[in-house]
Amino acid sequence: MTRALIIAMDGFEDSELSYPYYRLQEADMDVDIATPDGEEIAGKHGYAFDADLPITDAEPDTYDLLVVPGGNSPEHLRTEAPAAADLVAAFDDTGTPIAAICHGAQLLISADILDGRTLTGYWTLQVDIENAGGTYQDAEVVVDDNLVTSRVPDDLPAFMRETLQLVQ
Repeated sequence: MTRALIIAMDGFEDSELSYPYYRLQEADMDVDIATPDGEEIAGKHGYAFDADLPITDAEPDTYDLLVVPGGNSPEHLRTEAPAAADLVAAFDDTGTPIAAICHGAQLLISADILDGRTLTGYWTLQVDIENAGGTYQDAEVVVDDNLVTSRVPDDLPAFMRETLQLVQ
């Protein structure tokens, strides 16, 4: 069975975690949620998810996909749970698909995996992406090798379409 891992903490954009979570399950994938402490998390609008494991227990070689939702979660992860950026880098080292939406690009920046890559994200991250060596493209979805990125919740259908094409 194909396995996906979503990493997040409190303050995630509700739709950017819930849409991929349920869509991946609909595609017959086993989906785990990893948080810094392995505890339940709540989104910006109150939607809560139970965690399956702490981020430090996640093993990239047991997953076929990593999903990084946006909202405030990526900023909190990179400042309060540095293991999250290390996990992203480990997924990238193996060429495993990584799907990041909106502010999820902040965690990709901290993982130092953007040099020479083309991606998108929330528009305010353009300078940060470019300073990290990436090329920002204002598009609903951008695929560059194993990276799938999108800008905002309205892009979720395109985001998931391209994500599923990489793992199926």
